[in-house]
Amino acid sequence: MHKETIFCAIYGDDSPKKKSKHEVKEFQTLTCEIKRMGNYLQEAGVKRVAMESTGIYWIPVWNILESMGFELMLVNPYLVKALPGKKSDVKDSERIAELLHKGLLQGSLVPDERIRALRSYGRKYKKLQVKQTICVQEMEKILIMCNIRIRNFVSNINSKSMIRVIEYIIAGEDNPEKLAELIHGRILKKGKDKIMASLDGFVYEHHRDLLALGLEEYKMYLYQEEECIKQMKRLSSEYYQQNIELLKTIPGVSDISAIIILAETGGDMNAFEKSSKLTGWAGLRPRNDESAGKYKSRSITKGNQYLRTILVQTSWASIRIKGSYFKEKYQKLIVRKPYNKALIAISRKMLVVIWNILKEQKAFNPELLPVYDPIRLESKLKYHKKEFEKVQALLDK
Repeated sequence: MHKETIFCAIYGDDSPKKKSKHEVKEFQTLTCEIKRMGNYLQEAGVKRVAMESTGIYWIPVWNILESMGFELMLVNPYLVKALPGKKSDVKDSERIAELLHKGLLQGSLVPDERIRALRSYGRKYKKLQVKQTICVQEMEKILIMCNIRIRNFVSNINSKSMIRVIEYIIAGEDNPEKLAELIHGRILKKGKDKIMASLDGFVYEHHRDLLALGLEEYKMYLYQEEECIKQMKRLSSEYYQQNIELLKTIPGVSDISAIIILAETGGDMNAFEKSSKLTGWAGLRPRNDESAGKYKSRSITKGNQYLRTILVQTSWASIRIKGSYFKEKYQKLIVRKPYNKALIAISRKMLVVIWNILKEQKAFNPELLPVYDPIRLESKLKYHKKEFEKVQALLDK
């Protein structure tokens, strides 16, 4: 499948009288042409169709053929790639048809229509968050060009009080004393004189215009984010409320993160034979790169980046919850691993828990997880402390 054309091959019988086992036709990517291709396949008695995952070009073809009742399979192009010098669109389509006929293709996970809709809202939500961050950074740069240094005293400029300050600056207010009255009292405790000095800037008219455009863009992204959340909650409450409630029993998993996890995994754990298949699909498993008894790399593999991102975020939240199993596991791992590798290990552990929860339809029960003995942790800390003291003594000599 390409931007404008689709090459469709039908696998024929093995009769020696025929020069080729395949019948290949070319179709356009217009809706009427895809429907014509579907009718052509139905007339030929085709029931199973395999297609390459080429960007987003496969999505409309999949949707239309799915509505026509075909049994579809989406294939990673890497698994059906031809040798150099033996590749063409016609040969590619013939190869896919033959491999499908012989049962040698491995399909990618394509969930049902509702999950796909939920996934689209979730991914749009993530992109809107990135755009909001970029927009806030641009407004911060404009304030610095105006020599307004309030960013030195606040963690971010998209808080309610800072948004009011920006709105007053856009309206033409330059008096630092009046602007300081808009700042939250907690920030003023750092020194009102310093805050007023940081708000005393030199603003041109074009700076106000640029701030107005940036603030308008930021509010638009906020509105779109709220709409995405509203649609995600509507779909999840109608069809997947039970799974959402089960996922929320995991420490660190909120409403939004539970919906995104459900959308990215598909919710049906029958698609994954065991939990290791799911962790490998998400890219949270060490790669197998060993030769001559030596491991060249143990970094994680490529996988579903949206699922991996939300799992890392929920892992950060879970290791900050007092008494959480994941916090104890993290404290155990950072004794011997860097914090980023330990966090990835926690994300993998959380995904294993998610697989079991959705598979068995049971809430998270930390008592079923292996409990780490604090005495053992203390002994390990003493051991590493002694080793460090030995190294330090050698350095002092």
